[in-house]
Amino acid sequence: MAEATEVPDVHSYPLGTSRPALAVADLPDPEEVFKVRRIGPRELFKYALGPSLIALGISIGSGEWLLGPQAVGQFGFVGVGWVILVSAILQTFYNVECSRYVLATGEAPVVGWGRVPPGRLLWVPLSVFLVIFAFIAGGWAASAGQGVYALIHGEVAPAGAEEPRLWAIALLVLVFAITAGAKRISRALELANWVMVGTVLVVLLAVALLVVPFDLWWEGIRGFFTPAAPPEGITATQLGGLAGFTALASGLNWYVMGHYRDKGYGMGHRTGYLSGLRGERREVLATGVTFPDDPANAARWRRWYRLLLTDMWGIFFVGAMLGMLLPTLLMAHAVRVSGTVPSAADVPTFVATALEPDYGPLMFYGMLLVGVLVLFSTQLGIFEGMVRVSTDAAHGTSPRLRRLLEGDPRRFYYPFMLLLLVIIAVVLHLALPVNLVQWSANMSNLGALIYPFMLMYLNSRLPRPARPRPWHYVLLVANVLFFGFFFVNFVADLVGDPLITF
Repeated sequence: MAEATEVPDVHSYPLGTSRPALAVADLPDPEEVFKVRRIGPRELFKYALGPSLIALGISIGSGEWLLGPQAVGQFGFVGVGWVILVSAILQTFYNVECSRYVLATGEAPVVGWGRVPPGRLLWVPLSVFLVIFAFIAGGWAASAGQGVYALIHGEVAPAGAEEPRLWAIALLVLVFAITAGAKRISRALELANWVMVGTVLVVLLAVALLVVPFDLWWEGIRGFFTPAAPPEGITATQLGGLAGFTALASGLNWYVMGHYRDKGYGMGHRTGYLSGLRGERREVLATGVTFPDDPANAARWRRWYRLLLTDMWGIFFVGAMLGMLLPTLLMAHAVRVSGTVPSAADVPTFVATALEPDYGPLMFYGMLLVGVLVLFSTQLGIFEGMVRVSTDAAHGTSPRLRRLLEGDPRRFYYPFMLLLLVIIAVVLHLALPVNLVQWSANMSNLGALIYPFMLMYLNSRLPRPARPRPWHYVLLVANVLFFGFFFVNFVADLVGDPLITF
């Protein structure tokens, strides 16, 4: 057994219902986890930060590259920008609360939901279903396939073309290869996103500074901080999709936060991680571990919580805002110079096509390459996330399955990934990529009506040093009201007339 999963059996800590009590052990020091003498700036970036990059890689794809630019391209910044800002702030707070549970218990959120009454038989399968139902449509994959087609052929794919879908499937196979070739899956995803997200943001900033006039910069920044009624003509589904996928996936963000366990944050160091096929066989504990309420552990908890806040607000929030501002600025400029607006069919390649006449083929292919990186980072995170949530849920709640797997979650992870690959390859033929993405985003808003309340239940029962402050609960309720409104409006729009029209 690996050292990181050995837990002293001191005593237990009951939490919630229908799940075994948590074991109790001391929190590790960050230096112990990351095997360094001290956590300075260099060690912070090299070892400690990273899980939020996986979330950011997903975020910059569907919301920031597709839905945000499409909305701004059609309707402008005012009335749209403030929705982006509010969504990013609320989601970052929500991410911190989801991750609080992971740090304090070492359990992935999907396993923790089984502790909420009435228990695991309802919440664990329902949570897996919601994640897969929200993302199985494959709009994120189909959009990446469109980008690859345009990059290869130098033109936008014709309507209904099969080749972009084949490229989307090929990229799904590439995700499988990345995870299979990893020693530690989360670390491989982190490194891939450091490269992709870093490249994307640097290139977008350079291009925006080069081509976007100052008045558009000011209009874009001002739009974030100007509360205004949504612009006339935008639908509830469009606005709900923009809110849902700005900064990640609103109420379903928890499906990515299990990476803090695999990174070794807090008690995640005691519960193990998913290794790749090249890595050692690792046991992941089926039940989490928490820490005793004493001064030494309280001090360690404060250190881990500061690292979490640095990762979430310093990387995720800042990156999400830049990731939304820069593509929307370029889209607004593309609309201005081309005299046309993007449609659902051409939004993944609109900026590259619109800027080519004035800036040449280098701009065209450069923007297409950026688009492919953006959308592939989303594809990587979502596809792996669906498999990870299903694996954690099955392994954590079924003793019989654990016996069949002989303590090796990889025996479920990789076959299930291949099964999902086949299903998504079929489903992504059903609609335009952006329409599929809007469906996923609005389904994510459904989660905002459920999981903030479950977090309140769980986090209020953590060891005292890890419990949220009262104003954290207020912000969780704000998540319910903001994103829940858009989901209710989305359902009303589906079955008849929306509650509000703009």
